[in-house]
Amino acid sequence: MKLLLVLPTNERSYWGGVSKSGKAGFVRLSLPTIAALTPKEWDVEILDARVKPVDYDADVDLVGITGFTAEMPSAYNIADNFRKKGRKVVMGGVHVSALPDEALQHADAVVIGEAELVWHKLLSDFKSGGLKPKYRADKLCDMKNMVIPRRDLHDRGMYSSFYTLQATRGCPFNCDYCAVTAFFGNKFRVRPVDNVIEEIKGFDTKEFFFMDDNIAGRPGYAKELFTKLIPLKLNWGSQASITMAKDSELLRLYAESGGKYVFIGLESLSQKNLEKMNKGWNSAEGYKDAIQKIHDAGINIVGSFVFGLDEDDKTVFKNTFDFIIETNLDAAQFHILTPLPGTVTYNILEKEGRIIDRDWAKYHTGEVVFKPKGMTAEELQNGYYWIFRNTYTIKNILKRSFRSYKGIVYRLAVNLSYRNKALKMPSARSK
Repeated sequence: MKLLLVLPTNERSYWGGVSKSGKAGFVRLSLPTIAALTPKEWDVEILDARVKPVDYDADVDLVGITGFTAEMPSAYNIADNFRKKGRKVVMGGVHVSALPDEALQHADAVVIGEAELVWHKLLSDFKSGGLKPKYRADKLCDMKNMVIPRRDLHDRGMYSSFYTLQATRGCPFNCDYCAVTAFFGNKFRVRPVDNVIEEIKGFDTKEFFFMDDNIAGRPGYAKELFTKLIPLKLNWGSQASITMAKDSELLRLYAESGGKYVFIGLESLSQKNLEKMNKGWNSAEGYKDAIQKIHDAGINIVGSFVFGLDEDDKTVFKNTFDFIIETNLDAAQFHILTPLPGTVTYNILEKEGRIIDRDWAKYHTGEVVFKPKGMTAEELQNGYYWIFRNTYTIKNILKRSFRSYKGIVYRLAVNLSYRNKALKMPSARSK
């Protein structure tokens, strides 16, 4: 039996695409994990449509597809084309779990929730000719003895960051705009530390990335993990909340264990915005002090900001830009508020009649798909382009990168990568 697992693409997005070198970014764990869950009698292939064209004449028995919301038009097109060839198609992931009936217009079956609990049943039903439309995980999976993703099924040369893994799932917080808790729940789950360390010991590289949404979400667990990482002398990064700055021991262990950088969702400089999005535990007033503490520990910060929140007006872009320059934030990601299906934000904006575009391909956080309150949609879009261009001018890249000579190579590399994305944006091309 032959199983083809496909990751779709999104031509509109500035993120997750292919670089000039022909490489995609991080290896996503979903399909390699599904492959590892699949019984050995199956011949499994993973096809990443970002780096390789889809062959609809491929001799396969079953096709599995997953993707982010912005990739769903591509996913549905791929599914439709395979079904025209008589192939059975199953789909899963965050978007499919939120809108399973929509996905069933393009698939023979869908997985709702985490696949670990239902994948074997789906394959068994397929083999017996009794494939059902919906396979719903009725609980969250236990992270003990998790399978090791089938990285051998990926072409290593196609990715700029090949080794990714997961130590935790979920997030202890429940922010309105975030799809994480909608899919993984707000119950914070952890793998046994020794299992994580054993997986890392299997890497043939000194660099890797934790795909966790908040690696420091349970400080005691994080400290144990970091302590056991120290002897391995590796370099890594992950995502965490700004609250990590409150724990000096956690910061020390993060850095000593090889944590060179951290992605932090600062989101907004307005406390009212943070409270409205159910992220009031973030203290906008304390951001500067927290950033300084993380820098002092030797950790680089990629800060993430969301624009278009209800308290935002046109001044938000200049204010945020000034903050980035003042704090020497190492790099920044910018996002337009996007009502992803399954989130509280989606339900609120839907109820208020403020969603103005339902082309999922635009739901990559770089295009306006709703009606903002404090500015026009055009002002929001242009402000997004403006702050990207100005943050990643050569002058501002150098200013922030040279805040310290330690780690400067990393800072320059990541800033130039973001600059390349900024230069692809419509307003940048029109200059």
